[in-house]
Amino acid sequence: MRRVWIALALPTLLVGCTSGLFANPFAGPSTTMLAKADRLAAEGDYRSAVAAYDAFLTQYADDSQAVRARVSRDAVASVITTRDEMARLHQELARVREELAKREGDLTRVRQEAERLRADLERLKQIDLQLEKRK
Repeated sequence: MRRVWIALALPTLLVGCTSGLFANPFAGPSTTMLAKADRLAAEGDYRSAVAAYDAFLTQYADDSQAVRARVSRDAVASVITTRDEMARLHQELARVREELAKREGDLTRVRQEAERLRADLERLKQIDLQLEKRK
């Protein structure tokens, strides 16, 4: 549940973080680089955003915005991890549903066979009773 909340709140958070960056047309290269990473994250291009945050942190590790960049990078990485896990779980769910459908088909066939065997047993009982009466 926490990851879902992060996935929903992250774009809003990042858009809020970047809104002040566009106000300064004379922003330095570090600010521009961080704004690009934030924009990629806000657009949902999470893998490119992580790469952009990593590039920023490699080049500007001592920048005043490095802490925020690390937090944003970790949040975006969490979104990627959550999405990957959700995709894996969807595949697993599809596999389990397919297996369940197969098992339900097997169960139906077994029930039909049981009914047929009950009917055969009842006929045999009737034949046995008729033979007993003849003796």
